[in-house]
Amino acid sequence: MANKKYWQSFGELHTTEAHKQLSENEFQEDLPFVASSGKELGADGTSRRDFLKYLGFSTAAAMAASCETPVNKMIPYLNKPADMVPGIADYYATTYISGGEAVSIVAKVRDGRPIKIEGNTLSSLTKGGTSARIQASVLDLYDTARTRAPKTGKTATSYEDLDKKLAGELTGPVVLLTSTITSPSTLDIIKGFLAKDPANRHVQYDAVSYSGILLANQESYGRKEIPSYEFQNAKVIVSLGADFLGTWLNSVELQADYTTTRKINQSNPEMSKHYQFESMLSMTGANSDERYTHRPSEAGVVAAALLSAVNGQGATGVEAKLKAGIEKAAKDLVANRGKGLVVSGSNNKDIQVIVNAINEAIGANGTTINWATPLLSYQGVDSDMTALVADMEAGRVSNLLIYGVNPAYEYY
Repeated sequence: MANKKYWQSFGELHTTEAHKQLSENEFQEDLPFVASSGKELGADGTSRRDFLKYLGFSTAAAMAASCETPVNKMIPYLNKPADMVPGIADYYATTYISGGEAVSIVAKVRDGRPIKIEGNTLSSLTKGGTSARIQASVLDLYDTARTRAPKTGKTATSYEDLDKKLAGELTGPVVLLTSTITSPSTLDIIKGFLAKDPANRHVQYDAVSYSGILLANQESYGRKEIPSYEFQNAKVIVSLGADFLGTWLNSVELQADYTTTRKINQSNPEMSKHYQFESMLSMTGANSDERYTHRPSEAGVVAAALLSAVNGQGATGVEAKLKAGIEKAAKDLVANRGKGLVVSGSNNKDIQVIVNAINEAIGANGTTINWATPLLSYQGVDSDMTALVADMEAGRVSNLLIYGVNPAYEYY
């Protein structure tokens, strides 16, 4: 059966001259660019529709005649790598790191190529959760335009030659500009580098800044840190524009904590209450129990009105519907003292100071706000970057090393 051969016609069987001509010229019919009257196409009133029809057919015919399906050859392994079976995926536990954010993940790898990323269900913090940025991060591994070797200008070089070049040219103080560094070993290397010259300094800059929270906490508590927010301990949650389920701080971890109080079962018969005050719809606002909107310019007024209502003085300076929502949220916060939490997505230090005062008034510190385990991410302060730019413009920076940050794209 395998040796049998089939023909489509007698011409193909006998290899006639007509069959040979047909094989050499598949599209043999001439297109009628001349009308039946002998005049050129269009001279006797041939429509524009006919012209476009003939033009389209001729183009398609030329493409069909010239395009061929590429031939892909599959070559088996001469020496197959150990523990690799073609078509069978392997899974590796790893970590997603970007801008100081670190999330435990599992990478699905097939034939040595990562193709899918999922959260690590064994992580006690994220409980297997991921975000859109984490899911998309696998595409970074397939960026054909990425730099694969060190370069000086446009010329490729080696790390050894680059180290020698930098050692000879780095004279005087050095400013090291990075994103937030969370790795203890990397911080130790940076500490040793800075110690070589007292004038050396390290500036941390984050494209997404939370310096308002850092500076507010330094003013309120003397600690330039961001605490851990324990949503799983909160019965009443009030968010002032903080999209903690989408993009705010460590949203993957906060999602896992938040959902524990939103599912009713025998061990958790009572669901938390969530109020959202924001200027535009967010993922967090869409999942809230009660959502109130206001103008972006009123963010500080809303925070001040909530503080006033929590202290029993009523919400002032806001319109009636917003006032009713603020006073209702304040009433629930006071009724659940020690079990309430207020967060704000503003990067304004003064607004964050007001939020700190609200959390103090409702007894959130020590219960829903944990200072024992502060976040190590997002440590950059905007004023440090502003001072660095001013020093560069004034010519006071001799050497600038940039690591893991892109100020030409992110800074504005």
